[in-house]
Amino acid sequence: MNTFKKTTLALAVSALASGAIAQTAPAPAPATSPITANVTVTNDYRYRGISQSNFQPAIQGGFDYAHESGFYIGNWNSSISWITDQWGPANNGPIKSAPIEMDFYAGFKKELIAPGFATDIGVLQYYYPITGVINTASFKNFNTTEIYAAQNFTAGPVAGFLKFSYAATTLFGFYGSTGSTYTDLTLNYDTGIWGITANAHVGYQYFAGTSATAGVSNSSLYTYTDWKLGLTKDFGGGLSLSAAYVDTNAKKANYTYINTSSKSLGSAGAVVALTKTF
Repeated sequence: MNTFKKTTLALAVSALASGAIAQTAPAPAPATSPITANVTVTNDYRYRGISQSNFQPAIQGGFDYAHESGFYIGNWNSSISWITDQWGPANNGPIKSAPIEMDFYAGFKKELIAPGFATDIGVLQYYYPITGVINTASFKNFNTTEIYAAQNFTAGPVAGFLKFSYAATTLFGFYGSTGSTYTDLTLNYDTGIWGITANAHVGYQYFAGTSATAGVSNSSLYTYTDWKLGLTKDFGGGLSLSAAYVDTNAKKANYTYINTSSKSLGSAGAVVALTKTF
């Protein structure tokens, strides 16, 4: 689910490079491609503070197309283990394998308020290719559609965004969870030292609906807050390294896999990621 997933779920900082050569007339700036791509390796894929890879490394990547009108479309993918861990053979589940998360999104992003203040509205589809469903009565539909709106802002060395996401379908297989929401505040501060940016984030995941098994509200069972503090180093050329401390107040009993780990998937941990943007 991207950090972005997206974020989400790792943070890539845009390379800032400039040069000047004395000449009679300035050379025209090279055309910027509307298509970009990225690849990331990380020690743990955290989505909204919850580990999606059971604290194991993950490889991620995707691409984006951005039109000058503000329209954009993209795809992002990551290796995962959480569906197989919870619903796979180790727990006598109906699913043989679900090793990847595939995110497809599209939206419109434009500076409508003022320069440096971009408004972003879009839709995000999380897709999980499932194999080996041997009992369709036990099958859970983990695929999820979210609608989101974000306001980006820039003030000197500080940049960030406030984002609100609404689940138009059930959220990641949770019974009756249509209408769940996630509110995300992210701040980045350019220190001006060695290409280092300080990162801070806090998010609130609200679960709607009532649990089919526990007979109580999803909100009381699964709702939680997550937060992150970290640093990102820009090496130039589209290469960046990020390191962050991630934690949540998610209830251990509801975010622990029975046969794969006794550790809460929302427990505190360090996340390190190396990203290359093309």
